[in-house]
Amino acid sequence: MSSCCFSFTASRNRCYRNSFSSAGLKSTTTDLGHGTLMHCWVPKSHNQSKPSLLLIHGFGANAMWQWNHFLPSLTPRFNVYVPDLLFFGDSFTTRPERSESFQARCLMGLMEAHGVSKMSAAGLSYGGFVLYSMAAQFPERIEKVVLCCAGVCVEEKDVDGGISKLKSVDEAVSLLIPQNPQKMKELVRLTFVKPIKLLPSCFLNDFIRVMCSNRIQRKELLEALIKGRKLSDLPKISQPTLIIWGEQDQLFPLELAHRLKSHVGENAELVVIKNAGHALNVEKPKEMAKNINSFLINPTALSKQENQSNGSKVD
Repeated sequence: MSSCCFSFTASRNRCYRNSFSSAGLKSTTTDLGHGTLMHCWVPKSHNQSKPSLLLIHGFGANAMWQWNHFLPSLTPRFNVYVPDLLFFGDSFTTRPERSESFQARCLMGLMEAHGVSKMSAAGLSYGGFVLYSMAAQFPERIEKVVLCCAGVCVEEKDVDGGISKLKSVDEAVSLLIPQNPQKMKELVRLTFVKPIKLLPSCFLNDFIRVMCSNRIQRKELLEALIKGRKLSDLPKISQPTLIIWGEQDQLFPLELAHRLKSHVGENAELVVIKNAGHALNVEKPKEMAKNINSFLINPTALSKQENQSNGSKVD
């Protein structure tokens, strides 16, 4: 195994902490009881004149890595809250529940603990599954929903030889919770349109060591998410919903975006970002941020914004 004395991942974590602090956020840990602790970046000073926005990360790195580039455009307009989901970052539970609905209830408990009663929210990939569950369980508290490359309408049969490049739950586990550099490189190839070619094994091993902990629990999260999943069991949400998708997403193909828009119905808008895959927040952060802001602040400006970027609205 290749190794490096210097930990790029730990160093990057420190840079992101400084970035979050400079953006007006502070690190907090909340005890929800029953063995459940949740870490969250919250405003140093909550501004009552601004709406609240919850940003929910996906699988992979912690919340800081996935949302850092969005803070400059969002914190001036919103009270931004960026939690680590259970078994990511510094959030953990001793309870046995692994469903996205449990994650959703814990997030709502976290927001209640911070005195936030109403909010809009954006969810990346797995975070979108959790957000969808929040919107369904707490319709009076979630005002607007942004789902980014979140295959909420996927069914188990889609993974088991269906439309997804992942052909089984076990394959999903091995790729989404990589344990060696080769699997990490496969994940990068699957999620990026233009994958980074030079990825030294020492860097990848360092990233896996720091970021890919709680493997057993994360495996259980994926199993709870996929096994037995049917579209017919998925409730419909009523909130205004923006669906953002990478045109070349291989993990959750574009077909799932159209399926989700059809399922939600007239309250949903779909924006497809060209030359982007599943790692939309990394490949096209500016386009993604512009669409999120336009939708949350001034929905009527969304169509105009799309015409000025490389995203396209789909009716």
